[in-house]
Amino acid sequence: TDSTMAFIKYPIYVGANRGRGQVNPTGDKTNNNVILASSSGQVTNVETLEKGGFNITIQDTSGNAQTQAVPKGLEVLVKAGVVVKADQPLTNNPNVGGFGQTETEIVLQSPARIYGYMVLCFFIILTQITLILKKKQFEKVQAAEMNF
Repeated sequence: TDSTMAFIKYPIYVGANRGRGQVNPTGDKTNNNVILASSSGQVTNVETLEKGGFNITIQDTSGNAQTQAVPKGLEVLVKAGVVVKADQPLTNNPNVGGFGQTETEIVLQSPARIYGYMVLCFFIILTQITLILKKKQFEKVQAAEMNF
C-alpha cells in the first residue's frame, strides 16, 4: 500500500419504504413485522438457521414446546433461559421510524470516477427529459387527429 495516496470518503444515504404489516401467501408474517411470543413460558432454544433467520423454542408451564420461525433480517431480543409472556415481542420492531434509512460511505480512489458518474447521471436525466417531451409531442398529435 502507498501511504502517500489520499483517499476521499463520500457519505451516501440510502432510504427505502419498508412497507407495513405484510403477510406471506402461506400466512406467515414477513420480516416487516414484530414477531410475538405465541405462548407464555421459558425460551429453551434460539437456533440460527443456515439460510438466515431463527427458530425460537418456547416451553410453556405444562411442558409443551412450541417453535416459532423468525425470518432473516430481524434482530432477536430473547436468549435461551428467558421467561416470556404471551404476545411479548421476541424481535425488534423493523418499522420504527417508518422509513428505513442507512448510512454508509464509499472510498473514492480517483476523482475521475465521480466526474464520470456525474456525466452518466446527466445523460440519464437528459434522456428521461427527452422521452417525456417526445411523449407530450405524441399526445398532442393524437389530440389533433381526434379533432378531425
